[in-house]
Amino acid sequence: ERWICVEVLAPAPGLSDQAAEAAQEVALGIAGELAVVGVLAVELFDTGAGFVVNELAMRPHNSGHWTIEGARTSQFEQHLRAVLDYPLGATDALAPAVVMANVLAAPEAPALGPDERLHHLFARFRDAHVHYYGKAERPGRKIGHVTMLGADLGDVRARARLAAHWLSHGEWLDGYDIH
Repeated sequence: ERWICVEVLAPAPGLSDQAAEAAQEVALGIAGELAVVGVLAVELFDTGAGFVVNELAMRPHNSGHWTIEGARTSQFEQHLRAVLDYPLGATDALAPAVVMANVLAAPEAPALGPDERLHHLFARFRDAHVHYYGKAERPGRKIGHVTMLGADLGDVRARARLAAHWLSHGEWLDGYDIH
């Protein structure tokens, strides 16, 4: 069985200030050329020799879902402020590390239903923020995401991975016992 946990890490680990500025310049250049009003998600890959644009989305995007709990102003509110010509909100992160992990449906339905898995998740990680999308569980389908915040990126990332896997598979990767 192959299970991939897709994560968004904020801020990007190991990204130098110079590289962050270069990425921002690429994104702002694209937004300027397209005369974008509102949120434009620009997904970039750092090749080491420069950035390559992988995807553009002229709307709030799943790569920015971490902002719902992790930023002073979420991408959704920021989009509305922009298109309504309101002053933009502050974009600072609410914690030193924010990780959003996608919840992908398991190859086989877990013994525990989604509500029971959610109950046990909150019992273990009271600070988890879960968004289910109301989609039926089909193997590999993105059915939601979980966001965690904290001071240490390694710890936050580990907890987000554990939470996402638990919500999709109904098993703790670290052997935690729910009883």
